[in-house]
Amino acid sequence: MKEKLEMIKATVLEELKIATIKEELENIRVKYLGKKGELTQILRGMGQLSNEERPIVGKIANEVRSDIESLITKASDILKNNKKEMELKSEIIDISMPGIKQTVGKRHPLDLTLEKVNDIFLSMGFAIEEGPEVERDYYNFEALNIPKNHPARGEQDTFYINDSIVLRTQTSPVQIRTMEIQKPPIKMISPGKVYRSDAADATHSPIFYQIEGLVVDKGITFSDLKGTLAAFTQKMFGDEMETKFRPHHFPFTEPSAEMDATCFVCKGKGCSVCKGSGWIELLGCGMVHPDVLRNCGIDPEVYSGFAFGFGLDRITMLKYGIDDIRALYESDMRFLKQF
Repeated sequence: MKEKLEMIKATVLEELKIATIKEELENIRVKYLGKKGELTQILRGMGQLSNEERPIVGKIANEVRSDIESLITKASDILKNNKKEMELKSEIIDISMPGIKQTVGKRHPLDLTLEKVNDIFLSMGFAIEEGPEVERDYYNFEALNIPKNHPARGEQDTFYINDSIVLRTQTSPVQIRTMEIQKPPIKMISPGKVYRSDAADATHSPIFYQIEGLVVDKGITFSDLKGTLAAFTQKMFGDEMETKFRPHHFPFTEPSAEMDATCFVCKGKGCSVCKGSGWIELLGCGMVHPDVLRNCGIDPEVYSGFAFGFGLDRITMLKYGIDDIRALYESDMRFLKQF
């Protein structure tokens, strides 16, 4: 039996030398040390030995078992190290090879235009204010002198969350919130996303950007409004740009006006873009309605103010000569790389 144990050890050693994968090592372990393994069967037959032979054979069997376990563990470590070494060799980076060219992104034209607009108004002493995009009906309409059943509500195709919560249709609610918590003088703009239930086409989108402006102080007049917007237009589009104002109606301003600017394509000579008029509509504006001031706790007998609003998308399209608003939102890199 002693010779048989030594033979098993020698056989295991030879089989381990040719084992190349983890599964082969496991098969050797089961073959000799498993419940039905050859060494296990020998140990189970020790009961047939004499009292003198049993301790001698038992000692040899345990030594052989320990040696086999050590040999299998050592072989397993060698396989792991070999595998790791092969992986490291296969992952070597050849620094002499040309690198992979990285694609450099471009700033979006809306972002470029917004930065320019913000810089212009900041240089004129305006602050930038923000507000929620999911807004209460009160701030989006009622506080702006647009009560329930007012015709202007129907013109805006509003997304209603419920009867009192809407997706804001304009950034004017930020003006109301600002007047509620700040005392005049107030000088601010409120850029941000707005939402209207419009079908997407070349000039409409259900999501677009808008910038509203507000100035409230003692002695503010319409001439202050005209001077501010004329300065903005020239800084935005060039010193040669002129502006003119046409009477209009907005529920939250009185008097109200639409402001036109010199056509940036033909410089006022008349072309297809301006439909031969030499002018392009740019924004809406007016003096803040006294009721709007009262709604915010500001006395219209003491303070006056002006407000204006325009679509950032429209300004961007005019500045860069873009004829379809959908190009701003389709993420086509061929379009975006132009800026």
